[in-house]
Amino acid sequence: MSKEIIAKKAAIVDEVAEKLDSSVANVVVDYRGLTVEEVTDLRKQLREAGVEMRVIKNTYLKRAAAKAGIEGMDDVFVGPTAVAFSEEDVTAPARILVKFAEDHEALEVKGGMIEGKVASLDEINALSKLPDRDGLLSMLLSVLQAPVRNVAYAVKAVAESKEEDAE
Repeated sequence: MSKEIIAKKAAIVDEVAEKLDSSVANVVVDYRGLTVEEVTDLRKQLREAGVEMRVIKNTYLKRAAAKAGIEGMDDVFVGPTAVAFSEEDVTAPARILVKFAEDHEALEVKGGMIEGKVASLDEINALSKLPDRDGLLSMLLSVLQAPVRNVAYAVKAVAESKEEDAE
């Protein structure tokens, strides 16, 4: 094998290792059996959520994982493999891919990583049930507003009762 080919392969491994390292969540899937239209639709959904999906050779993935210091993913990197990388939203790749797998039997979620730690299929499924970042923020906001709202209602009730007593 020529040095030029080896250098290209090493560059691919370096790029994938950097993606694995910089991503907050990665989900590995087997896409065998999906039609071109289905894969295009899936990529569109992922892209709209800020997630990149790439088909990568398993040997490159194994070397990139080793270079990034990730252990325990060798059994996931088997067969046709696509990886969804998310650098912003932890739940997005799991949410989109698990929902797509429910609708399309050909897509199989194999595993992944959450914030640098290897995640099992059960953990990926649990993560997919969480709302997105905006949903979580709105839930937090409503929880934070509840005490203030209750105090406002209490003050209003006291003011109304004093007005009634004054009359």
